[in-house]
Amino acid sequence: MSFEPSAAPVPRDPALLGQTLVVIGGSAGIGLATARHARAEGAAVILTGRDPERLRTAAAEVGALSTAAFDADDSAALQRFFQNLPSPVDHIMVTAGHPSYRRLLDMDADQARRAISGHTALALEVARLAAGTVRPGGTLLLLGGTGARRVRAGLGIAPAVTAALPALTAGLALELAPVRVNLIAAGFVDTPLSARLLGDGLDARREELRAALPIGRVVVPADVAALAVHIMTNTALTGATYDIDGGQQLVG
Repeated sequence: MSFEPSAAPVPRDPALLGQTLVVIGGSAGIGLATARHARAEGAAVILTGRDPERLRTAAAEVGALSTAAFDADDSAALQRFFQNLPSPVDHIMVTAGHPSYRRLLDMDADQARRAISGHTALALEVARLAAGTVRPGGTLLLLGGTGARRVRAGLGIAPAVTAALPALTAGLALELAPVRVNLIAAGFVDTPLSARLLGDGLDARREELRAALPIGRVVVPADVAALAVHIMTNTALTGATYDIDGGQQLVG
């Protein structure tokens, strides 16, 4: 019996060669992992973040084209960033913001507004600024979650925000066309943000998910980054929500 030798992999050009990615919230976690993956595919990356020191470290790691340290919830600072951006760019990813979990009746109006603006208002503001900045066919990529789809006491406004983001994404895809707009909805991802939210319960949550998830492991930032880069490179994708949770929704 004889075997034919395996064919050698066909060389390919990097998928994002010559393109520029802006990551708003790119100093750690999913944002930084996406910057790494995009750089490996030939993109130049521009990173923003709130912590200047962490941002410098991230920029040095990925060889960022430039950085800007500011709070994305600060509308004036966000607008200044876009005004100073060397446009046009090809892709913008928004990972800034985090969920707010507390009982609805324990939230006052200002707290509710902040919780909503952390995702929906920020996404809308970035979309308005991206309209004249992203090349046709480029991408605005938003980040949401799947964990609050099942309404439970104590989740507060998070289920409402989770439900709103896919519709917002679809509407923006129509209004920003030919710029493409998509949403990644992640379950638990093993990030520094998860560590801060769970504190001493982090290891227990990891073990619980390893035992329960169909994939037999927890989702890590590199998993989400791979999906993000695929969405950037596949020009047929717009107006859609892409779940990545290792099957978490299937097992509760």
